[in-house]
Amino acid sequence: MSRAVYTIPSMDCPAEEAVIRSRVGKMPGVDGLSFDLFNRRLTVEHTLESDDSIVAALKGIGMPPDFPQGADQQRSAHSGRSHAHGEAGHTHDEAAGESDGSDDKERRGAGGRWVATRTQITLLGLSGALAFGAEIVAWTTKTERSPAIIALAVVSVLLGGLPVLRKGLIALKTFTLNINFLMTVAVIGAAAIGSWPEAAMVLFLFAVAELIEAYSLERARNAVRSLMTLTPDTASVKSGDGSWAEVAAAEVAVGSTVRVKPGERIPLDGTITSGASAVDQAPITGESIPVEKAVGDTVFAGTINGNGLLEFTTTGGRDDTTLARIIKTVQEAQGQRAPTQRFVDSFARVYTPIVCGLALLVTVVPPLAFQQEWMPWVYKALVLLVVGCPCALVISTPVTIVSGLAAAAKRGILIKGGVYLEQGKTIKLVALDKTGTITEGKPKVTEVRELDSHSTDQILRLAASLDAGSDHPVARAVSAAWDGAKVAAGGPLLRVENLASFPGRGVSGTIDGKAYFVGNHRFGHERGVCSPTVEAVLGELEAKGQTTVVLTDETAALGVLAVADTPRESSVQALRELHALGVRTVMLSGDNQTTAEVIARSVGIDDARGGLLPEDKLTAIKELLAKHGAVGMVGDGVNDAPALAEATVGFAMGAAGTDTALETADVALMKDDLRGVPEFLALSRRTSAILVQNISFALGAKAVFFTLAVVGVATMWMAVLADVGATLLVIGNGLRVMRR
Repeated sequence: MSRAVYTIPSMDCPAEEAVIRSRVGKMPGVDGLSFDLFNRRLTVEHTLESDDSIVAALKGIGMPPDFPQGADQQRSAHSGRSHAHGEAGHTHDEAAGESDGSDDKERRGAGGRWVATRTQITLLGLSGALAFGAEIVAWTTKTERSPAIIALAVVSVLLGGLPVLRKGLIALKTFTLNINFLMTVAVIGAAAIGSWPEAAMVLFLFAVAELIEAYSLERARNAVRSLMTLTPDTASVKSGDGSWAEVAAAEVAVGSTVRVKPGERIPLDGTITSGASAVDQAPITGESIPVEKAVGDTVFAGTINGNGLLEFTTTGGRDDTTLARIIKTVQEAQGQRAPTQRFVDSFARVYTPIVCGLALLVTVVPPLAFQQEWMPWVYKALVLLVVGCPCALVISTPVTIVSGLAAAAKRGILIKGGVYLEQGKTIKLVALDKTGTITEGKPKVTEVRELDSHSTDQILRLAASLDAGSDHPVARAVSAAWDGAKVAAGGPLLRVENLASFPGRGVSGTIDGKAYFVGNHRFGHERGVCSPTVEAVLGELEAKGQTTVVLTDETAALGVLAVADTPRESSVQALRELHALGVRTVMLSGDNQTTAEVIARSVGIDDARGGLLPEDKLTAIKELLAKHGAVGMVGDGVNDAPALAEATVGFAMGAAGTDTALETADVALMKDDLRGVPEFLALSRRTSAILVQNISFALGAKAVFFTLAVVGVATMWMAVLADVGATLLVIGNGLRVMRR
């Protein structure tokens, strides 16, 4: 099975997609087609020896792939293999900007998309002048069929309307009833009944509408393509002799040392080995405030270095950066049709034949059944065809959906497809993991209680010395607490001898010839040191949802340390925002029920369920789905993978640099900030509202002009202007999603 990817400049509408499906999709050896209309990419799965027949078919329907210079030779070398034609030349948008050497410099959008040449704009202007001239002559002479008027109209059509007529004839040839077919029939019909000025004017206005629509759509495309321009083309790389050289970023090997000066963009992902600086990570995480970075911290390609000189070791190539994965995710998301878009596309396929049927009835029924004159009703039928163009309807959904995806990406929220963007509006309950989602995921010592003559610093130093070699999260928290306090308290960790571990309980060791023990509440009971006083302290701390650690010698408890995984500062605000949206919340935690309930109360969660294993969380999500219908799940994308997959929409926290999180969740929050969840839900509701507005307006406008056409008020060129206006309004309304 081979896979070919083509960039087709003239394909950006379901009308073109339908023609390609009709011609290429039915070819022997072609097993499947997928379309990315916003990037104008066609993917063909085939078993052909060569893809020459596919290219020939595309050229035959007036939609040739866009090849750079010399790409035909490259393509031939790759034909018949399993490949993406980024190698073979089919996706080389950058070459689209090459001039043909003439004075007619092409104007292109970001990514090399053809918009119009100077010659074409000039010819279109002349076409319009001639069409207006024909209208003026017809108005002054009170006839539309004089040789002068016909000549003006014909030349106008030849100058500005041939591409539309060509597409219409191709649609007719492939039995595809689309907008180009409707316009072609309308123009030919107008000429046939002698309305030559109107035929020319309709075709000119439609050509202008196509050009304006192309520019308008380019704004939505640019919002996504702007992500691709964030990384610099070169990097300053350290050579073996210690000197620095500018190297193409694509050629920098993994493990190389790269230097970034203040104010420069970081070219690749890596780990800082020298220097410190504040880095603007907005392109990756959406954070508005620069993040302080030092040795050992991770930096991402496309982010902006602040006022410090940084050196870092690269951890991936140009195509393996977090930004590259973000771009890939957004591009793949554009190719997935949202439910509303699938409905509109299906509706348009039925709608257009219905319009043609109505036009036919309007043409024949009044003259045959009621002895009316033919010409007025033929004209009304032609107006109906123009009014029936489904442009505004079919373009309203992709523009809005892609605008929503782009707006989310700029805020550090990656959405896997329009289906999830739409489903967000249905969510009325969000389930959240505790550790690493609501809390920091890093236990800290929150309190130290003295039980005898030992001071707080002494208790902490003894406990940290015993726990220094342990990998247990609680032990690491105790050691980290001493690292933070030793400057004030003085002194390094104490030397421990005869260190022994008691799995699930704690550790023991000898310090300065004296035996000490540190462990959990159970270990204290086993040591026989939990007097009523000690139990009271332990009970008080554990009631707050904290984990307790008891330090003892051979005879008595010396002190108690409380360890807790503290809530993130942003969690309370995020949960408040969720409640403001009318969304209930439930915590699903592996911690004990008491700890889960304490954390839930502290941040304002409605319900808490503790003691859950990953399979228990999956069961809980199934129960919540059965009860509430649509449920969101927020987790770390690894341990919570089953629950994330089962939920209506799964959110992965802190996905920056994490492949697993990007692959597991439907929505990836690039920074460790729960506020991305209510922001996504609000964006989903806003996007859905605009979709409804656009579809309602497009259909409403059609209904009004259908009525005007039947009663004879609307003219053909008025219908074109109405269609153009409706199209531009829905595009503009859809682009509003990108505003904050």
